Amino acid sequence: MQKGRFGYLLALLAALWVGDAVAQSDTPCRQALALGLDVSGSVDEGEYRLQLDGLAAALEQPDVQRALLSQPDRPIQIAVYEWSGPAHQRLLQDWVAITDQTVVFSVADRLRRTARIKADPSTGIGAAMIYGQRLLAGRDCLTRTLDISGDGPANTGPRPQDVRYLSGFDGITINGLVIGAGDADTDLVTYYKELVIHGFGRFVEQAADFRDYEDAMARKLLRELMGVVVSDLQQLRQTKPPSRYIGSDPSNTVPPASTRY
Repeated sequence: MQKGRFGYLLALLAALWVGDAVAQSDTPCRQALALGLDVSGSVDEGEYRLQLDGLAAALEQPDVQRALLSQPDRPIQIAVYEWSGPAHQRLLQDWVAITDQTVVFSVADRLRRTARIKADPSTGIGAAMIYGQRLLAGRDCLTRTLDISGDGPANTGPRPQDVRYLSGFDGITINGLVIGAGDADTDLVTYYKELVIHGFGRFVEQAADFRDYEDAMARKLLRELMGVVVSDLQQLRQTKPPSRYIGSDPSNTVPPASTRY
């Protein structure tokens, strides 16, 4: 985690540089972060457990906790959901403000206690993105970030390359976490870079396999939390960025973001 610590130090220095200008913002939340976890048919029971437990452990890593709690008066808000086919998205952790370590440990404990349920085995990345956008739509935060983790390309539902340009994604950054390190997974990194991620500061993180998921998630979280500081200043200078996206949500197949299964 040496790189993670370096990233956190950069974020801390940037936060000090932004200083009073950011403190003058009336927005109580500095980032809304929705995390979507792939539970399609390619993910077996052991990999499902590694993914949820890995996210829990990543949130508990000291560097990640310091970054999450660096501005307790303007906390990060997070929500976690799982996804597979177009009709399966399950909210695992509803929106919660990360105000202290107790909240972090509570979220981690909830993830570790979550049991898998039967789900559509197909891979509907576009539908997962629409569900995440609906989760983020009502959050009054300086920045909004959607994380999509996955170990394969979409094979059903709306195409992610079409979904990301819908008007509802205006102002949302979509990042990816690709799971796998073989040649086919290198192609998956390219797939995510070209067809899935979107918005200011977008990037793709990679886990070598599900056993590497914890460290890859921690790297991604640190990078995203570091990016919050830069976007804070931009948000203060420009209250409403110009829309570059067109269209509207064409899908009626994705359940409302408040739906639990």
